[in-house]
Amino acid sequence: MWGEPHPVELEPLEAVSGPKANVPHTRSLMMSIALTVADILKDHVTLEVESIDRLYLNAYVPQLQSEGGVVGFFCRHRGALIASSALMAPISAAFVRGIEQFVHDQRLPLITFQKPKKERKDDVAAEYLARFPAHEGVFLVGKAQEKITTFRTQKRRNPETGKTYPWIYRTTAMVNQYYFYILDEDFGPLFIKFASYFPYQAKVCLNGHEYVKRQLRKTGIAFKALDNGILSCADPARLQAICESLTPQKIDRVFRKWLRRLPHPFRARDRAAGYRYDLSILQLECSLTQVLDRPQTGRLFFEEVIRENLDLGRPDRVQLLFARRITKRTPGRFRTRVITEGVIPSLYVDYKDCRIKQYLKAVREGCALRTETTINNSYDFAIGRRLHNLPALRAIGFQANRQLLNIERLSHDCLIGEATFTTLTRPTVVHGQRVPALRFADPRVMALLDALVIFRLSPAGFTNRMLRDHLAPLLGSDPAPMTAGAMTYDLRRLRLHGLITRVPHSHRYTVTPSGLRIAVFFRAVHARILRPGLALTTAPRGPVTTPLRAAFDNLDHVIDRWCHDVGNAA
Repeated sequence: MWGEPHPVELEPLEAVSGPKANVPHTRSLMMSIALTVADILKDHVTLEVESIDRLYLNAYVPQLQSEGGVVGFFCRHRGALIASSALMAPISAAFVRGIEQFVHDQRLPLITFQKPKKERKDDVAAEYLARFPAHEGVFLVGKAQEKITTFRTQKRRNPETGKTYPWIYRTTAMVNQYYFYILDEDFGPLFIKFASYFPYQAKVCLNGHEYVKRQLRKTGIAFKALDNGILSCADPARLQAICESLTPQKIDRVFRKWLRRLPHPFRARDRAAGYRYDLSILQLECSLTQVLDRPQTGRLFFEEVIRENLDLGRPDRVQLLFARRITKRTPGRFRTRVITEGVIPSLYVDYKDCRIKQYLKAVREGCALRTETTINNSYDFAIGRRLHNLPALRAIGFQANRQLLNIERLSHDCLIGEATFTTLTRPTVVHGQRVPALRFADPRVMALLDALVIFRLSPAGFTNRMLRDHLAPLLGSDPAPMTAGAMTYDLRRLRLHGLITRVPHSHRYTVTPSGLRIAVFFRAVHARILRPGLALTTAPRGPVTTPLRAAFDNLDHVIDRWCHDVGNAA
């Protein structure tokens, strides 16, 4: 869809300020100079945090993962004459009764989840968590039918004797899964879900940022939280140390802690014989959060990053991200995807079952660039899945995040020329009505123009309410405090300036063709000319001098020299 831009061959950097600086190709060289995103962010990040985000674990009994192990459990351990799935039913029934008794004794809500398209389990759990009064405990038990891997009995016939015998084989089945939603004093919200049928696989889901928030509160360190991260902290060094303290041992301990408190499918005698749960890594999200010092320009900056780096998914660049050689036999599709949820765009790069996602987290107090590597299969990196491999996988994820920032390039090219915009940026009178200005670079005006670009694709137009719902996240605020009167004020000035028009006999508006062009032009000039131009001409001198910077430096010298000559002549 996006296509692949052609690679640009650059001259050596020293040619910019050396003897070749005045040759005709200097201008094309200037337009192709690019800095890495890591270089640009170096002086504009107020807080930088590397942390595990979401960690999804598989809890399993190692001896019960094969047909032979199942036969050994029932015959050698429990003393059955024949291993059969009929022996599994009583265990499952006792386990379900134990869960129901636990729910009754703890006076917990037990709900049946609807299909995922109708409701998100996390949203339902968040409502119950908000009403949970204790500092720790189970606050909800949910039930849902999901597919699991299990074992069944098949009747087979001996070809020599003709007699039948039961045969254990691996298959899949839809069974009830019980979700135990837990608030832990050290890890915050997490859940453990058990399959209600043999071999009673379990899943554990926890969040590293929630663990960090809990530890910061325990140590009394002041901080401001993002919805899933940290926006600011009084002690950044201590914050990073807490992030790094999330070890496999601590994760295993919190799982064992709740395993002792929750209903258990296996008897104490089974566990004493070695039939105990172990943990492996199903999914690991390694995040790098960089809080920007200029929230109002964070979104524009990130859109520029996306525009300049649509070729990140090419095999030659992906192998730089993960330090893995890619050949024709490497599985997976190599592509760069830009996905927009609401008004927030995200950049995706895939490698096998691994994915790097980059997006902007914006709130009222500021915004943060989140770079996140998700590892869904540790074998992609020749590393085992057991929990003790977490440090090695975490190092790969964090390295991929950093390498992405080092590979991403941001140039200062501008594809849209400059034009006069006096009538838009100053108050004016239209049909006898005074129209407020659309002031260039004003955050609210730029957000309104962002919204117009989105609404241009809506054939039915948009309403006052729709504008508010799109404008609020663009400004990093909540829609609730925005009044209908404030939206009416914005709609009026957009209409009288000719950017939108009202649909006859309705309260809906559509974006005019000129309105779309103005919105695109304003944003492009601000993002691609004004900000990068000021950065080149006003920033402290760096190791590379661009022609634009050299020209301004020379201008200062010429003015000083002229003043000196005029003074001497007088």
